Amino acid sequence: MSQGSHSPVLLHAAVDGLKVRADGVYVDCTFGRGGHSREILTRLGRRGRLIALDRDPAAIAARRGIDDERLQLAHSRFSRLREVLRDYGASQVDGILLDLGVSSPQLDDAARGFSFRADAPLDMRMDTSRGATAAEWLAGADENEIREVIRNYGEERFAKQIAAAIVTARAGGAVATTRQLAGVVAKVVRTREPGQDPATRTFQALRIHVNQELEELTLVLPQCVDVLAPGGRLVVISFHSLEDRIVKRFLREHSQPPRLPKHLPLRAAELPRPKLRLVGKLQRAAAVEVAANPRARSAIMRVAERAADKGAGWPD
Repeated sequence: MSQGSHSPVLLHAAVDGLKVRADGVYVDCTFGRGGHSREILTRLGRRGRLIALDRDPAAIAARRGIDDERLQLAHSRFSRLREVLRDYGASQVDGILLDLGVSSPQLDDAARGFSFRADAPLDMRMDTSRGATAAEWLAGADENEIREVIRNYGEERFAKQIAAAIVTARAGGAVATTRQLAGVVAKVVRTREPGQDPATRTFQALRIHVNQELEELTLVLPQCVDVLAPGGRLVVISFHSLEDRIVKRFLREHSQPPRLPKHLPLRAAELPRPKLRLVGKLQRAAAVEVAANPRARSAIMRVAERAADKGAGWPD
Protein backbone atom coordinates (compact mmCIF):
# COMPACT_ATOMS: atom_id res chain seq x y z
CA MET A 1 0.00 0.00 0.00
CA SER A 2 1.36 3.41 -0.87
CA GLN A 3 1.38 6.36 1.39
CA GLY A 4 -1.38 7.76 -0.75
CA SER A 5 -2.86 11.09 0.15
CA HIS A 6 -1.77 10.97 3.78
CA SER A 7 0.68 13.78 4.55
CA PRO A 8 2.63 13.28 7.78
CA VAL A 9 2.61 16.47 9.81
CA LEU A 10 5.97 18.19 10.37
CA LEU A 11 7.61 15.36 8.44
CA HIS A 12 11.11 16.76 7.95
CA ALA A 13 11.11 18.83 11.13
CA ALA A 14 10.24 15.78 13.25
CA VAL A 15 12.88 13.55 11.68
CA ASP A 16 15.43 16.37 11.85
CA GLY A 17 14.62 16.57 15.56
CA LEU A 18 15.59 12.93 16.00
CA LYS A 19 19.12 13.74 14.76
CA VAL A 20 19.28 10.35 13.05
CA ARG A 21 22.61 8.52 13.12
CA ALA A 22 23.29 6.11 10.27
CA ASP A 23 23.88 3.15 12.60
CA GLY A 24 21.31 4.11 15.24
CA VAL A 25 18.20 2.36 16.54
CA TYR A 26 15.00 4.41 16.34
CA VAL A 27 11.35 3.97 17.30
CA ASP A 28 8.27 5.28 15.53
CA CYS A 29 5.58 4.76 18.15
CA THR A 30 2.78 5.76 15.76
CA PHE A 31 3.50 4.15 12.39
CA GLY A 32 0.23 5.20 10.72
CA ARG A 33 0.82 4.84 7.00
CA GLY A 34 4.58 4.92 7.44
CA GLY A 35 5.28 8.51 6.43
CA HIS A 36 7.69 9.36 9.24
CA SER A 37 9.13 5.85 9.16
CA ARG A 38 9.97 6.15 5.47
CA GLU A 39 11.85 9.37 6.10
CA ILE A 40 13.78 7.86 9.01
CA LEU A 41 14.76 4.90 6.83
CA THR A 42 16.18 7.23 4.17
CA ARG A 43 18.58 8.59 6.78
CA LEU A 44 19.64 5.27 8.26
CA GLY A 45 22.61 3.31 7.00
CA ARG A 46 22.69 -0.42 6.32
CA ARG A 47 23.31 -1.19 9.99
CA GLY A 48 20.60 1.15 11.22
CA ARG A 49 17.34 -0.13 12.62
CA LEU A 50 13.77 1.14 12.97
CA ILE A 51 11.20 -0.39 15.31
CA ALA A 52 7.65 0.84 14.75
CA LEU A 53 4.40 0.32 16.66
CA ASP A 54 0.75 0.84 15.85
CA ARG A 55 -2.45 -0.55 17.30
CA ASP A 56 -4.49 -0.05 14.13
CA PRO A 57 -4.67 -3.23 11.98
CA ALA A 58 -4.97 -1.03 8.88
CA ALA A 59 -1.63 0.56 9.74
CA ILE A 60 -0.06 -2.87 10.17
CA ALA A 61 -1.33 -3.82 6.71
CA ALA A 62 0.37 -0.71 5.29
CA ARG A 63 3.72 -2.29 6.21
CA ARG A 64 3.49 -4.27 2.98
CA GLY A 65 4.30 -1.07 1.11
CA ILE A 66 7.74 -0.79 2.71
CA ASP A 67 10.14 -3.49 1.57
CA ASP A 68 12.98 -2.86 4.00
CA GLU A 69 14.47 -5.41 6.37
CA ARG A 70 15.65 -2.65 8.70
CA LEU A 71 12.02 -2.02 9.70
CA GLN A 72 10.28 -4.13 12.34
CA LEU A 73 6.61 -3.37 13.01
CA ALA A 74 4.63 -4.47 16.07
CA HIS A 75 0.84 -4.49 16.38
CA SER A 76 0.75 -2.85 19.79
CA ARG A 77 -0.37 0.22 21.68
CA PHE A 78 2.63 2.35 22.58
CA SER A 79 2.15 2.02 26.34
CA ARG A 80 3.78 -1.41 25.81
CA LEU A 81 6.93 0.23 24.44
CA ARG A 82 9.32 -1.41 26.88
CA GLU A 83 7.86 -4.88 26.23
CA VAL A 84 8.01 -4.43 22.46
CA LEU A 85 11.64 -3.36 22.59
CA ARG A 86 12.46 -6.33 24.78
CA ASP A 87 10.77 -8.64 22.29
CA TYR A 88 12.94 -7.19 19.53
CA GLY A 89 16.13 -7.36 21.59
CA ALA A 90 16.62 -3.61 21.97
CA SER A 91 17.56 -2.43 25.44
CA GLN A 92 18.31 1.16 24.43
CA VAL A 93 17.41 3.29 21.43
CA ASP A 94 18.75 6.50 19.91
CA GLY A 95 15.48 8.27 19.21
CA ILE A 96 11.71 7.99 19.67
CA LEU A 97 8.93 9.69 17.72
CA LEU A 98 5.36 10.09 18.98
CA ASP A 99 2.86 11.54 16.48
CA LEU A 100 -0.24 11.64 18.65
CA GLY A 101 -3.97 11.61 18.01
CA VAL A 102 -6.01 10.24 15.14
CA SER A 103 -4.48 9.95 11.67
CA SER A 104 -5.88 11.36 8.44
CA PRO A 105 -6.63 7.87 7.01
CA GLN A 106 -8.62 7.03 10.13
CA LEU A 107 -10.63 10.23 9.79
CA ASP A 108 -11.11 9.79 6.06
CA ASP A 109 -12.42 6.23 6.32
CA ALA A 110 -16.08 6.80 7.15
CA ALA A 111 -16.52 3.21 8.30
CA ARG A 112 -14.21 3.83 11.25
CA GLY A 113 -16.75 6.19 12.83
CA PHE A 114 -14.31 8.94 13.80
CA SER A 115 -16.03 11.65 11.77
CA PHE A 116 -19.54 13.03 11.73
CA ARG A 117 -19.20 14.11 8.10
CA ALA A 118 -20.52 10.77 6.85
CA ASP A 119 -22.96 8.31 8.39
CA ALA A 120 -21.31 5.17 9.75
CA PRO A 121 -21.33 2.88 12.78
CA LEU A 122 -20.14 4.76 15.86
CA ASP A 123 -16.94 2.77 16.36
CA MET A 124 -13.97 5.11 17.00
CA ARG A 125 -11.56 2.35 18.07
CA MET A 126 -8.02 2.73 16.83
CA ASP A 127 -7.59 -1.01 17.33
CA THR A 128 -10.65 -2.54 15.70
CA SER A 129 -9.67 -6.00 16.92
CA ARG A 130 -10.49 -5.39 20.57
CA GLY A 131 -12.34 -3.24 23.09
CA ALA A 132 -15.76 -1.61 23.20
CA THR A 133 -16.90 0.76 20.46
CA ALA A 134 -18.08 4.28 21.23
CA ALA A 135 -21.67 3.16 20.62
CA GLU A 136 -21.29 0.27 23.07
CA TRP A 137 -19.84 2.55 25.71
CA LEU A 138 -22.61 5.11 25.27
CA ALA A 139 -25.20 2.35 25.61
CA GLY A 140 -23.90 1.30 29.01
CA ALA A 141 -22.52 4.45 30.64
CA ASP A 142 -24.64 6.45 33.06
CA GLU A 143 -25.36 10.12 32.52
CA ASN A 144 -22.71 11.30 34.98
CA GLU A 145 -20.00 9.25 33.24
CA ILE A 146 -20.97 10.61 29.85
CA ARG A 147 -20.99 14.18 31.17
CA GLU A 148 -17.55 13.83 32.76
CA VAL A 149 -15.99 12.35 29.62
CA ILE A 150 -17.41 15.04 27.34
CA ARG A 151 -16.48 17.82 29.75
CA ASN A 152 -12.97 16.61 30.61
CA TYR A 153 -11.82 15.27 27.24
CA GLY A 154 -13.79 17.56 24.96
CA GLU A 155 -13.53 20.69 27.13
CA GLU A 156 -17.19 21.08 26.23
CA ARG A 157 -19.18 23.70 28.16
CA PHE A 158 -22.46 22.06 27.16
CA ALA A 159 -21.44 18.64 28.49
CA LYS A 160 -24.36 18.44 30.95
CA GLN A 161 -26.96 19.14 28.28
CA ILE A 162 -25.34 16.77 25.78
CA ALA A 163 -25.15 13.90 28.28
CA ALA A 164 -28.80 14.35 29.20
CA ALA A 165 -29.80 14.43 25.52
CA ILE A 166 -27.87 11.22 24.79
CA VAL A 167 -29.56 9.40 27.67
CA THR A 168 -32.96 10.61 26.50
CA ALA A 169 -32.25 9.60 22.91
CA ARG A 170 -31.05 6.11 23.76
CA ALA A 171 -34.27 5.43 25.67
CA GLY A 172 -35.89 5.33 22.25
CA GLY A 173 -33.17 3.16 20.70
CA ALA A 174 -29.40 2.92 20.60
CA VAL A 175 -27.31 5.91 19.52
CA ALA A 176 -25.38 3.71 17.13
CA THR A 177 -24.22 5.87 14.22
CA THR A 178 -22.18 9.01 13.74
CA ARG A 179 -25.11 10.94 12.25
CA GLN A 180 -27.38 9.95 15.14
CA LEU A 181 -24.90 11.23 17.71
CA ALA A 182 -24.16 14.42 15.75
CA GLY A 183 -27.90 15.08 15.47
CA VAL A 184 -28.45 14.63 19.21
CA VAL A 185 -25.62 17.05 20.00
CA ALA A 186 -26.75 19.64 17.44
CA LYS A 187 -30.14 19.94 19.13
CA VAL A 188 -28.65 21.11 22.44
CA VAL A 189 -25.52 22.99 21.34
CA ARG A 190 -26.90 26.21 19.93
CA THR A 191 -23.68 28.22 19.72
CA ARG A 192 -20.22 27.25 18.59
CA GLU A 193 -17.02 28.87 17.37
CA PRO A 194 -17.20 29.97 13.71
CA GLY A 195 -16.49 27.07 11.37
CA GLN A 196 -16.75 24.40 14.09
CA ASP A 197 -19.49 21.78 14.01
CA PRO A 198 -21.52 21.49 17.26
CA ALA A 199 -20.44 17.84 17.58
CA THR A 200 -16.68 18.41 17.21
CA ARG A 201 -15.84 18.46 20.92
CA THR A 202 -18.12 15.53 21.76
CA PHE A 203 -16.58 13.34 19.05
CA GLN A 204 -13.10 14.27 20.24
CA ALA A 205 -13.99 13.39 23.82
CA LEU A 206 -15.45 9.99 22.96
CA ARG A 207 -12.49 9.12 20.74
CA ILE A 208 -10.00 10.02 23.47
CA HIS A 209 -11.96 8.02 26.04
CA VAL A 210 -12.56 4.92 23.91
CA ASN A 211 -8.86 4.70 23.04
CA GLN A 212 -7.55 5.83 26.44
CA GLU A 213 -5.31 8.25 24.58
CA LEU A 214 -4.25 10.40 27.53
CA GLU A 215 -3.61 7.37 29.74
CA GLU A 216 -1.50 5.83 26.96
CA LEU A 217 0.54 9.03 26.68
CA THR A 218 1.06 9.25 30.43
CA LEU A 219 2.27 5.64 30.49
CA VAL A 220 4.66 5.85 27.53
CA LEU A 221 6.55 9.05 28.37
CA PRO A 222 8.47 7.63 31.37
CA GLN A 223 9.30 4.53 29.32
CA CYS A 224 10.74 6.75 26.59
CA VAL A 225 13.12 8.34 29.06
CA ASP A 226 14.15 4.96 30.46
CA VAL A 227 14.99 3.40 27.09
CA LEU A 228 16.69 6.38 25.44
CA ALA A 229 20.46 6.16 25.27
CA PRO A 230 22.44 9.21 26.42
CA GLY A 231 22.13 11.82 23.69
CA GLY A 232 19.01 10.12 22.28
CA ARG A 233 16.14 12.33 21.20
CA LEU A 234 12.43 12.27 22.03
CA VAL A 235 10.18 14.05 19.52
CA VAL A 236 6.47 14.48 20.33
CA ILE A 237 3.84 15.98 18.03
CA SER A 238 0.52 16.73 19.72
CA PHE A 239 -2.71 18.10 18.28
CA HIS A 240 -4.75 19.45 21.15
CA SER A 241 -4.22 21.15 24.47
CA LEU A 242 -4.85 18.09 26.65
CA GLU A 243 -2.05 16.14 24.96
CA ASP A 244 0.37 19.03 24.84
CA ARG A 245 -0.24 19.89 28.49
CA ILE A 246 0.83 16.38 29.53
CA VAL A 247 3.90 16.49 27.27
CA LYS A 248 4.92 19.99 28.35
CA ARG A 249 4.65 19.22 32.06
CA PHE A 250 6.50 15.93 31.71
CA LEU A 251 9.39 17.43 29.76
CA ARG A 252 9.64 20.39 32.10
CA GLU A 253 9.63 18.17 35.18
CA HIS A 254 12.38 15.92 33.82
CA SER A 255 14.56 18.74 32.50
CA GLN A 256 14.90 20.54 35.84
CA PRO A 257 16.70 19.55 39.04
CA PRO A 258 14.41 18.07 41.68
CA ARG A 259 12.71 20.37 44.15
CA LEU A 260 14.26 19.97 47.55
CA PRO A 261 13.34 21.44 50.93
CA LYS A 262 14.54 24.99 51.44
CA HIS A 263 17.83 25.50 53.27
CA LEU A 264 18.96 21.94 52.59
CA PRO A 265 22.78 22.07 52.81
CA LEU A 266 23.55 20.92 49.25
CA ARG A 267 25.69 22.53 46.60
CA ALA A 268 24.53 22.68 43.00
CA ALA A 269 27.09 20.05 42.03
CA GLU A 270 25.51 17.62 44.50
CA LEU A 271 22.05 17.76 43.01
CA PRO A 272 20.87 14.85 40.85
CA ARG A 273 21.22 15.57 37.15
CA PRO A 274 17.94 16.02 35.22
CA LYS A 275 17.25 13.15 32.85
CA LEU A 276 16.32 15.37 29.90
CA ARG A 277 17.52 18.51 28.18
CA LEU A 278 15.00 20.54 26.19
CA VAL A 279 16.00 21.12 22.57
CA GLY A 280 14.87 24.41 21.07
CA LYS A 281 11.41 25.88 21.41
CA LEU A 282 8.08 24.33 20.52
CA GLN A 283 7.56 24.23 16.77
CA ARG A 284 4.43 24.63 14.67
CA ALA A 285 3.79 23.84 11.05
CA ALA A 286 4.63 26.58 8.57
CA ALA A 287 1.84 28.34 6.68
CA VAL A 288 2.65 26.47 3.48
CA GLU A 289 2.21 23.09 5.22
CA VAL A 290 -1.04 24.17 6.85
CA ALA A 291 -2.35 25.27 3.44
CA ALA A 292 -1.55 21.84 1.99
CA ASN A 293 -2.64 19.88 5.08
CA PRO A 294 -5.16 21.69 7.32
CA ARG A 295 -4.70 19.05 10.05
CA ALA A 296 -1.26 20.55 10.66
CA ARG A 297 -2.81 23.77 11.94
CA SER A 298 -3.03 22.58 15.55
CA ALA A 299 0.21 20.58 15.63
CA ILE A 300 2.79 21.37 18.30
CA MET A 301 6.16 19.64 18.28
CA ARG A 302 8.46 19.42 21.31
CA VAL A 303 11.94 17.87 21.38
CA ALA A 304 14.08 16.72 24.30
CA GLU A 305 17.40 14.92 24.58
CA ARG A 306 18.41 12.28 27.10
CA ALA A 307 21.15 13.58 29.38
CA ALA A 308 24.28 11.60 30.08
CA ASP A 309 24.05 9.35 33.13
CA LYS A 310 26.75 10.90 35.29
CA GLY A 311 24.90 10.78 38.57
CA ALA A 312 25.25 13.92 40.67
CA GLY A 313 26.68 17.05 39.21
CA TRP A 314 24.12 19.40 37.74
CA PRO A 315 25.03 21.60 36.03
CA ASP A 316 28.48 20.76 34.64
